[in-house]
Order: sequence, then structure tokens, then C-alpha cells
Amino acid sequence: MSTAVIIPARLASSRLPGKVLEDIGGKPLILNVWERAQQAHVGEVYVACAEEEVASVVRGVGGRAVMTDPRLPSGTDRVWAAVHEVEKEMGPLEHIINLQGDLPLVEPVLLQEVLPLLEKEPRADMATLAASIPPGDIRREQPQVVKIALSMTPGESYGRALYFSRSLIPYGPGLCAHHMGIYAFKRAALERFVSLPPSPLEQREGLEQLRALEAGMNIFVQMVETVPLEVNTPEDLQQVRAALRARGP
Repeated sequence: MSTAVIIPARLASSRLPGKVLEDIGGKPLILNVWERAQQAHVGEVYVACAEEEVASVVRGVGGRAVMTDPRLPSGTDRVWAAVHEVEKEMGPLEHIINLQGDLPLVEPVLLQEVLPLLEKEPRADMATLAASIPPGDIRREQPQVVKIALSMTPGESYGRALYFSRSLIPYGPGLCAHHMGIYAFKRAALERFVSLPPSPLEQREGLEQLRALEAGMNIFVQMVETVPLEVNTPEDLQQVRAALRARGP
């Protein structure tokens, strides 16, 4: 049994079409994500592509690309479609990490931190990551920043997700957790998840992980220090480019 990191990528982004091929630091955005996933050394890395143009870029640097139906409704569906092709090369998978293709500055250590939750927490179907948002931070009020209500044992750095929302949750003083788009799935859990229809809360909030919670699946969340910048808009793209320049060579 083994682990694969699968990065879903498509050109037809609603807010920033073609973003996965936008230049960041002299290379397409998707290659920044792919390289960082490679550096994590948690499993073989594949890009689940909707277009041959993206696959060609990945293969051009020696990466593994899997073609998937461009009509698939979500990145998770694209990941599941890629699993069948990946298993032809790797054999049966035990765990799959779904890494969003719009996180060009993702730290490899984050991939190393999400996977152990599936091992140490037997109730976990899925695992993901979050970081604390301090009081007064504008992200607490921004709907594009997804927050999590967590059930955590005092002294632990992880807990079980009770709800995800674009609103500030839970009410009152205490931890406010900023969710990030990295998921580790047990294979059977991923298969079950994509077989479920979109749930009412998922459709209301626009958050597909609520489908899992409504179906009684367990999502465990590891708290980490930082959230990688995500590229969804032209402004995000400029921010990521500036952050990369500030780091220097």
C-alpha cells in the first residue's frame, strides 16, 4: 500500500482563467506547486489535468500527468478519476493527498504534517490543515477565508471538524481556524465521498467538505503555523509574485 499526491489542474477557472499556466518566478504556476509536492517526499506526485496543454507543461519537466474529463464538477472528482490511472502504475493506494493546484508557495512540510493524522487517528476518514487567525485580523470577516469549528482535546494540536463556514465560527473568544486546501484521504473514504450527491449545506456554503460531514464522515484537522497564499484573482497572483521576489534567489 502507498500514497500518491494528486494535484487537480484545469484552465477554466471562473475568477482567473488559465491561472495554472500563469508565470510565477519564471515557470508556470502549476510547476511551482508540483515542485513543492516533490520536495515533500510523501509519495509519487501526479497532476490531474483537464487539458492537454497543462499535461504537456508537466511532462515537459519530467512530471507525471493524467488526463481527466474536463466536464468533471470539482477538483476532488478530478483526483478520484486520476486514481484509477495512477494505480495502474503504482498498484493499490492506501492514501491520497489532494493538493490544490493554486498554492504555488505551499511549504513541503505541510504535506508531511497532514498525512500522519490518518495514521494516528483511527476515526479519521479525511485529514486537512488549518492555522489560527489572531483577534482583529481581517480574515476573520472575509467570506473567501473558510473557518472551522473544531472539537479539540486540551493540549492537542489537532481536532475533529464539526463544521466549515465562510462566516466567523465559533462565536466568542478562542481559536479561529483558517482552513487551507490540502486534504489527505483514505482511499475508501475518497471513493465514498465522490459517490455522494452534493449536500444541502455544501450547496449553501459553496464548500464541498460539508458533503462529507453531512454524510457522517470524520474530518480531522491538524493545526499548523501558516497558511500558504492561494491564487484565485489577479490581485492574488501579483501578491504571490511579490512574495516570491521578496524571498530572493
